Amino acid sequence: MRTVITLPGRAGGPVPQRPGAPGTLADFSEFYAANFHSLVVQLLAQTGDLAEAQDVVQEAFCRALDRWSRLATYDDPAAWIRRVAWNLATSRWRRVRSAMIFARRQREEPVPGPSPDRVALVAAIAKLSPQQQRVIVLYYVADLTVPAIAAELTVAEGTVKSWLSRARAALAVELGDSDMEAGADV
Repeated sequence: MRTVITLPGRAGGPVPQRPGAPGTLADFSEFYAANFHSLVVQLLAQTGDLAEAQDVVQEAFCRALDRWSRLATYDDPAAWIRRVAWNLATSRWRRVRSAMIFARRQREEPVPGPSPDRVALVAAIAKLSPQQQRVIVLYYVADLTVPAIAAELTVAEGTVKSWLSRARAALAVELGDSDMEAGADV
């Protein structure tokens, strides 16, 4: 009598089964039940992590299932599974180690904090009106011209010049800079 078992998701279709014959699915199931625990214990000694040991042994058994008709003829198929599981655990350890080395190399270097002058400048700009803040930033940081600022803010060029002049004067007072009070060309 011949029974057929279909493995879901497996290529190749049904696997013919003869009870007790080497290389059959029933033979593999018995082999799995007899060896899984001892192989997990062996890999646990290597990995130090029960879940990792179970994962690599399970993966090794999955790979063995695809080759079971050949592995069943080996003197010790458990040795093949142990070797595969051992290699999987080693590969995972190497990947983790490489990732850690990469992460260590990617750490950002600490950046020094802002200088006291910069802190004072930011605080002084924060005290300006919103329009003055925008023209100072657009003129000195974005490096836009007065006509470009006027176009972006949809105001007259004279208004931009006025805001810049007042902003410079307020910053000069706040920062105690006599050169700024004299004003720069706009």
